[in-house]
Amino acid sequence: MNTDHVQNDITEVLVTEAQIKQRVAEMAHILDEKYQDEVPLLVGVLKGAVMFMADIARAMTVPINMDWMALSSYGSGTVSSGVIRILKDLDADVHGRHVVIIEDIIDSGLTLSWLAANLEARGAASVEVVALLRKPAAMKVEVDVAQVGFDIPNEFVVGYGLDFNERYRNLTSIAVLDPKVYR
Repeated sequence: MNTDHVQNDITEVLVTEAQIKQRVAEMAHILDEKYQDEVPLLVGVLKGAVMFMADIARAMTVPINMDWMALSSYGSGTVSSGVIRILKDLDADVHGRHVVIIEDIIDSGLTLSWLAANLEARGAASVEVVALLRKPAAMKVEVDVAQVGFDIPNEFVVGYGLDFNERYRNLTSIAVLDPKVYR
């Protein structure tokens, strides 16, 4: 983990780079099996899912299309506000498409639940969720998730695309951010 510049900001590594690589390969293989006769549309949720989306797309062997959405429910804080705003919508039409939402982390589940319902309402043939991380203790709504990379404790985490105030995204592992940084 490239943490020399943030060593004092991190309290614990929860998921190593090697564990992420192995799990991403397994998840991509499952998607390949499911969509061997389709061209799924992978929808990455910006900005946190960038690393995960890139790695899972490269690990898949079936033809895919990719698009991005940017949603906000956090602002600059560490707890979801519950109000979802579309900051960047899809360029692709999802009508009749098999959509795979690629998400970095499921906290409350509110944003993801809203997004899945939104894409279904747009006429997607199917919508499934693939998430790298899930915090079961933070869930407020049940979200149907096809694949989860890792269940983690209800801690504020950074790395592999996840940030605090736009920092720490480039860490190669998932790590707990010391509360002193954001309090």
